Amino acid sequence: MLYAILATDAPGTLEQRLAARPAHLSRLQALQDEGRLLVAGPFPAEPTLTPGPAGFTGSLILAEFDSPEAARLWAEQDPYRAAGVYADVVVKPWIKVFPQSPSQG
Repeated sequence: MLYAILATDAPGTLEQRLAARPAHLSRLQALQDEGRLLVAGPFPAEPTLTPGPAGFTGSLILAEFDSPEAARLWAEQDPYRAAGVYADVVVKPWIKVFPQSPSQG
């Protein structure tokens, strides 16, 4: 099943986010290599691709996990969580409707 991981950044944690980013991206790359990652990315604090010192307000990850517990465990073990970047993490099951794949047509 697909799960949405919605994380909210703690205020003033841009430096921690940047420091933990390589480890965070490594875990996402592993999900992608396993064919389990649908999409992932941050929410910029300003509507620009390069928010600079404004930083980010959180992240969204859509990925496949075997269970809600597995998705929550994966999210809790994220380097951003360990670095204090994520103040809150919500994990919800998610159903992809669009865009449809050829097998859904």
